[in-house]
Amino acid sequence: MRIRDILRRKGDTVTTVRPEATVRQLLAVLAEHNIGAVVVSPDGAAIAGIVSERDVVRRLHDAGAGLLDRPVTDIMTTEVHTCGPGAEVEELRGTMTEHRFRHVPIVENGRLTGIVSIGDVVKSAIDELQSEREHLVGYIQGAP
Repeated sequence: MRIRDILRRKGDTVTTVRPEATVRQLLAVLAEHNIGAVVVSPDGAAIAGIVSERDVVRRLHDAGAGLLDRPVTDIMTTEVHTCGPGAEVEELRGTMTEHRFRHVPIVENGRLTGIVSIGDVVKSAIDELQSEREHLVGYIQGAP
């Protein structure tokens, strides 16, 4: 299975925030969309960074409530791992596990075209296993 298959099912909508957005604005976006991370982008296509709930919590502990009025650029990850829609889901699963990140922006022709979470990757693995199980059960039950 490829990443494009996941995007076909879940959609290719990517929630972004501009680099000058405050952490407070970021939290509002996360809550409004019920998501765990957003891509930081000046134009919705280029990737400046990625920022997650986890980033906020860790920095909030160190900086206190004053963090809420600072720009997301102060807490975002700038070294963003991305992949293309043609990448194999199994390969991405390994990369996400090895590097311990939960969200990967999908880039095609230099433009942001989607985002995949570890939950999306796990769901695709479960769906594949369920499909294989159904085929095996059908084969066994249909055997003479």
